[in-house]
Amino acid sequence: MAVRAIRGATQIDADSRDLVLEATAELVREVLERNALTPDDLISVVLTATPDLTSEFPAYAARQAGLSDVPLLSATEIAVPGAMPRVIRLLAHVETDLPRSSVKHVYLRGAAALRTDLNH
Repeated sequence: MAVRAIRGATQIDADSRDLVLEATAELVREVLERNALTPDDLISVVLTATPDLTSEFPAYAARQAGLSDVPLLSATEIAVPGAMPRVIRLLAHVETDLPRSSVKHVYLRGAAALRTDLNH
């Protein structure tokens, strides 16, 4: 069993608590499903939000989505001029038998444009 890091991101249409909760839950669910993981496989998850998202902590949304005993951390991305707005990012540390080349990083909604090198 190896420790792997999985990246992901999603973009929401507005800074709304409901949208943060919904999009973060979707992102967590897709990362788990696409990599055949369960919450027990997660070591920790770091979630970030762009500075224009202040209505809810993404970590709270992940906790509400079922990551009840996984260490979670929310942080704010740096404010880079011209960066994509309203983005929630995820970095999950997991235990898995997947080789690094088989890990599926998940970029949803408008955030898919951040990683054009991936097959979404």
